[in-house]
Amino acid sequence: MQSFSRGWSFLQQAWSMAFKDKDLLKPSLYALVVGMVVSVIGIIPIAGAAFIFGTENIIGRGILFVFGALLVFAQFVVSYVFSAMTVYLIFGYVSEGDGRMDKAWAIVRRDFFDILTLAAASTAVNLIKNAANRNRNRRGGIAAGLLSSAAGLFETLWTEASYLVLPAMVIDDLNLKDGMARIWKITKENLLLVGISTVGVRWVTGLIGFALGFIGIVLGLGIFYVVTAVLGFEVAGLVIGIGLAFIVGSIFFMVASVIGSYTSTAYHTCLYIWARDVEKARVGQEQGIPVNIPAPAPLAAVLRQ
Repeated sequence: MQSFSRGWSFLQQAWSMAFKDKDLLKPSLYALVVGMVVSVIGIIPIAGAAFIFGTENIIGRGILFVFGALLVFAQFVVSYVFSAMTVYLIFGYVSEGDGRMDKAWAIVRRDFFDILTLAAASTAVNLIKNAANRNRNRRGGIAAGLLSSAAGLFETLWTEASYLVLPAMVIDDLNLKDGMARIWKITKENLLLVGISTVGVRWVTGLIGFALGFIGIVLGLGIFYVVTAVLGFEVAGLVIGIGLAFIVGSIFFMVASVIGSYTSTAYHTCLYIWARDVEKARVGQEQGIPVNIPAPAPLAAVLRQ
């Protein structure tokens, strides 16, 4: 319960920053719009390939696999590009009191190749998990189930690692290999585990996402019922009812997406900044220099609870 309470407190702290500096929210909004456009564009060649080559032969399945993997890769690229911007904006706000968009864009350009490698790694993990799930559904059995569970666990661990590797890339200008090594090092020294285990940000954002999604679905169904009750189940009534229901539901899902994306990125960025500063302080203490490093303000306010 305390973990959930701290997660809720951090969400309030993170959004307090966003309300003071509106630039912090812009990348999450950009990611939502660009991600939708990329998804719509990416579905077109997949649908075309399925229509032309079919899905019952090796060639058709191979082409669909390639197009699907490229779409997943593109979605990860979009997500990481704008998350990297958010990371740098939060770093600028915490360290300098202002997150500047021009600097964030410059950092993304500097680290674009490293972001591509992170997206490629995440795509590979996603494909492995999907392949394990398909194998379980097709063959069944204990071995397939264990393999699928292992792949799911691996994806969960990788997702958490990627949230921390991205700040390492952006703040310390590290590539994927060095970023992973750095995260592994500070994790072994317990500089990250405390924050991850005691602040339930994932639980809070998950609950908010579920609540907003549920409200969106209920309101959408209600609007559909009212419209069809007035206009009937003719073509006009169905089109208007479905259209309005989809728009209303989508708004709630988009709000949930922005809340989850921004809050999670803010949390992992603050956590990395703190671990990074504590690591430097330990080096100073080993040299006989007393150093007291507090956590970044949003995280410090939560950990004091």
